[in-house]
Order: sequence, then structure tokens, then C-alpha cells
Amino acid sequence: MQALLDLHGYEFHYASGYWWRIEAITVHPSAFRPHGIRYNLTLHNRQNHRIFGIDNAHGLPPPDRPGFTARRVAYDHVHRTTHDRGGPYYFHSAEQLLLDFFAAIDTILHTAGVVK
Repeated sequence: MQALLDLHGYEFHYASGYWWRIEAITVHPSAFRPHGIRYNLTLHNRQNHRIFGIDNAHGLPPPDRPGFTARRVAYDHVHRTTHDRGGPYYFHSAEQLLLDFFAAIDTILHTAGVVK
């Protein structure tokens, strides 16, 4: 957990213009953040648009269902595209979160031909 918290505010910029950032702070544990951290790990493209992210920093709107009203629900989630509303991410540990984030970054940047 401390390694993740120590990375708070860290950004890494690639020569290609892509970059990633980590935000992680301690919070009081709650039903939506039982692990006691608020985090936001993001990868951005050359135009500074988030193209991937894992976070629990905001609530997600309820699913689109006609006639259904509900409030936003906060939980750990992953954004796989720029405009993705997010899907569930199952937080196991801070170490696994970092491993998942960097594995996804490697895959995305290799697929895009950004890094070899």
C-alpha cells in the first residue's frame, strides 16, 4: 500500500507524447472504498486525452434503463477508452493494482506501436 501512496502525483512522459499519472491518497474506509485509499491511475495520449484508467475517484451513472432512476454509485472501475463510462475493477491489493495498470499500459503502447 505504501508504494502506491508514495507514487502519488508521479507522472511519466514518453518521447512519443504519451504519458501516465498516478494519484493515490488515504481516506477513511467506507462501503465504497473499504481499502482506505482513493486512487486514479491514468494513461493519456499525445492530445492529453485519457485513453485508459483505473480509479475509484468518482461515482458512475446508473445503467441506461428507461424509467429507471438511481443515484450514482461509487466503486473501483476501469476505463478502457477515452469516453468509456467505466466497468468494474476488482481491487485485490495495491500491488495488484499497480501490476494491472502497468500491464495494461504495456499492451496499449505496444499495440499502438508507441513502444517496441
